[in-house]
Amino acid sequence: MKLTTLTAALAVSLAASSIAQADTYRPECFAPAPDTGTIQYDAKDGPYKLAFVNGFAGNDWRIQAIQSAKAWAARDENKGNIDEFTVVSVGNDSAAQIAAIDNFIAAGYHGIVFIAVNPSAFEGVIRRANREGTVLVPFDNVLDTDKVAQVNESQLALGKLKAQTVVDLVGDDLKKVLMVNGLPGNSTDRDRRLGMMEVLETVEGVEVVEVVGNWDTGTSQKVVADALATHGQFDAVVSQHGGAGTINAMLAADHPIVPMGLDGENGVRMLIDEHKIPGISASQAPAMSAVALDAAVSLLQGNKLPQTIFLPIPNVNSADIASGVNFFPDLPKSFNTGTGYAECFKPFTPEELLGQTADDS
Repeated sequence: MKLTTLTAALAVSLAASSIAQADTYRPECFAPAPDTGTIQYDAKDGPYKLAFVNGFAGNDWRIQAIQSAKAWAARDENKGNIDEFTVVSVGNDSAAQIAAIDNFIAAGYHGIVFIAVNPSAFEGVIRRANREGTVLVPFDNVLDTDKVAQVNESQLALGKLKAQTVVDLVGDDLKKVLMVNGLPGNSTDRDRRLGMMEVLETVEGVEVVEVVGNWDTGTSQKVVADALATHGQFDAVVSQHGGAGTINAMLAADHPIVPMGLDGENGVRMLIDEHKIPGISASQAPAMSAVALDAAVSLLQGNKLPQTIFLPIPNVNSADIASGVNFFPDLPKSFNTGTGYAECFKPFTPEELLGQTADDS
């Protein structure tokens, strides 16, 4: 691995985002975050041994992320670059995740993508990967580091988008908001919450009641039901993920329909349409796993990428939700409508995704 700008260990540049936009590989897909640097490695001959080390696997988003990764690996245009592709899920334990990544490094894997359990525990494994020439690409729950390329949507912007939508809809009558957060301890939950709070804190006198929904429909339904029993009615709701559970809890409690900032699951959009819920459905697309694999292969081929890649946020306002267009009554409610990023590759069909398992392989 050869030095290009920063250290002999990593080819990381401190270039401004304007430079990254000008000279990085496929910027229409791998779009640079503001003020990011760039990263590049010496090219390696393929085909490559690739792995996806997932952490928590207990919600529908993670299942579809695994299915998206497998669907990407199964496409004809990608098969020629892949010698082996392995998926493992290790639970919500950073030590177990680091051990799994270390095992793949020791086994000679060329590229490893992962959803980090913890944003700050990976400095050692980054050094070990670099020594062995293994490319790491975290995505979704990313790391507090500039030493690897990372793929994400702006979680801060996603949180702000949901909160700003409900603030605009409720206006001066906004006094009490229910916030349904995600899985504690990782950067995605942290940054989405910060984005929501950045908007809500501008509303004078607003009360924000927070519950932990773990990005899971069943958990969200339970904690929202408890919040309604304890705190009564709310003027608006912002939910990171698991919004169908949030809606169902409110319907079961005969809570009035209020503006909501919700996720992009198929069942969420079905409920928005059925109950005419004002607000926005904005998603972190599970197909981000496939973009991370694409980025890993691009880096292995010697291409320069932004150190932090921000993908567009798929979203639709409630007024524009339409059956057969952006939700699908014939598909499972748990299906995530973010099936790909057209800027990167042809989005997956539901059949491609649902034909893949979520098992370790």
